[in-house]
Amino acid sequence: MKRIEALSPLLISQIAAGEVIERPASVLKELVENSLDAGARNIVVLLEEGGVRRIQVEDDGHGIHPDDLSLALQAHATSKLAATDPLNHIVTLGFRGEALASMAAVARVTVTARVAEAVHALTMTVSGGQVEGPRPAARSIGCSVVVEDLFSHTPARRKFLRSTSTEFGHCDELLRRLALAHPEVTFRLSHQGRALRHWPALTLEARVRGILGEDFLNQSLPIEDSAGPLHLSGWILHPTAASRAEQYLFVNGRFVRDRLLTQAVRQAYQDVLHGQRQPGGVLFLSLDPARVDVNVHPAKTEVRFEEGQAVFRFVWQALHKTLTRTTPGGLEFVERSPLGGRGIPSSSGKAGLMSSSLEESGELPLPSPRFVAPPSVSDKVTVSLHLGEPDPFHAALYGKQPIPPAETPSSPAQEANTALRFSEENFKLPGAEPEPVAPEPPFFPLGQALAQLHGIYILAQNATGLVLVDMHAAHERILYERLKARHAVAGGGQAFLDPPHFTLSARELAVLESYGDVLTALGLDLALRGPQTVVLRSWPIELSGVDPEPVLRQVWADLEETGQSLALEARRHEVLASMACHGAVRAHHSLTVMQMNALLRDMERCERADQCNHGRPTWRQIPLSELDQWFLRGR
Repeated sequence: MKRIEALSPLLISQIAAGEVIERPASVLKELVENSLDAGARNIVVLLEEGGVRRIQVEDDGHGIHPDDLSLALQAHATSKLAATDPLNHIVTLGFRGEALASMAAVARVTVTARVAEAVHALTMTVSGGQVEGPRPAARSIGCSVVVEDLFSHTPARRKFLRSTSTEFGHCDELLRRLALAHPEVTFRLSHQGRALRHWPALTLEARVRGILGEDFLNQSLPIEDSAGPLHLSGWILHPTAASRAEQYLFVNGRFVRDRLLTQAVRQAYQDVLHGQRQPGGVLFLSLDPARVDVNVHPAKTEVRFEEGQAVFRFVWQALHKTLTRTTPGGLEFVERSPLGGRGIPSSSGKAGLMSSSLEESGELPLPSPRFVAPPSVSDKVTVSLHLGEPDPFHAALYGKQPIPPAETPSSPAQEANTALRFSEENFKLPGAEPEPVAPEPPFFPLGQALAQLHGIYILAQNATGLVLVDMHAAHERILYERLKARHAVAGGGQAFLDPPHFTLSARELAVLESYGDVLTALGLDLALRGPQTVVLRSWPIELSGVDPEPVLRQVWADLEETGQSLALEARRHEVLASMACHGAVRAHHSLTVMQMNALLRDMERCERADQCNHGRPTWRQIPLSELDQWFLRGR
């Protein structure tokens, strides 16, 4: 076990200012992180009055050596960082060495610890500069720290604390984050003598389920991706269930609030979120500790990556790939229908199906070779109903179909011949060729269309129940993805007859010099025309009529912050999304059964088909079990 030692003046000067104790949660964070760094496998937290009156943390870690107990309460003394250790390779949660000293300056702190080789524990109390102990105490191997009357020596800071419930809420949330990052550790939390949390050591998935609930996992998409030294795992909420309240980002096991990572997550969710919804999830990023600086902020919740651009691109791509698989049934199709060059929706806003094959045949695209075209539902319904005169609803839905003539009553001789024929076919002699087995029907996640409801929704039946599809939202997503794919291949820009000029700040000029190749790859042709003037010579053709200045300002800001910018792509996608919205089939547009089935098949092959361009859900499943509950079947 490494012994505690005072840091050298040089190393002290390299470390940021003392730990800022803002509220009880700040104290709890430092104490629990110390327990985790000490190898604890069981951590018990006891709070009174939201932690303002008392915070007690007990663990079964390796404890503190008796000769080091007094040193542990001094500023800039730590066992986690030696004088020769570099600050760019931190592997522990805590390392500054001033947390306990800072607490002792604003509260009464008692530390009781025992190591394996000691016959008993020692306890020591510090309050307002007054030291009591060390003296013998009784406890098992590990450490206990009690912090009482927080800010009792600094009343001006105590008045900024909130209510007991608010301060407890911050402590509870802090413990949730640490528990998510360390599923191998058992956590217990009590408040005012009541046991409120017990998270036993389990798998990460079980810990996430225990903290965030079963619904979170049911509405999430798993993430697992690697690229060289970078590895990302966890879960992200499905776009239709996204919520800002459940976003946890961890870097090498440390909870962080990082603008670069937050931006990468937000960009990955582009055009799949509805309204003010924000992306959510639990993500764990691991990389070489030497490639990330955790000594940026006293609270150690901010980090700085050595290669921020690579980290941004990796996280964005990992989430983007996962979100593209949000198709009905979660299936990944090998064969996709051709995108084609026709079917670009007009901007007139007229209703109608504008996909390529519709222009030729009046129907939506047929399934790819992987699927077997479903039989016409209209034939089945008409024959099975045996209606001499179809009712108005049936005629409006399927059209007037010829009705087969009614069967004439068979004679006794004919019935006997029929029975004999069935007997000869169904009872073969031994050794005869077996009956051919009928092929299994094709599996379609969205099933087969049954009807169109109020000219807005498609009602379909699949293997597990009923499916409702918003036909406009679904077709909008299909057209949007086709437009994106087509324009990604076409690209190109257009020159200005009168190129616009912009005056740049010194920082924007520096970005232009550093990221000129990136700007060119984005389709921007920029040239300097003075000390601080730049001229835009060409602009993406898809953005004709769009004011380029605000877009360019955002591009420069993004490049300065993360080294990447998706602002131009986002603006282009907005234009394409508007085109898709205008070209998609409108409400109250009558579809044939074949058109409805073709739309379902296209949804099953389309990326991000679970939600439209605006983030609204495109379909919902009603399982048979729910239908049975409605009608009390089986009761």
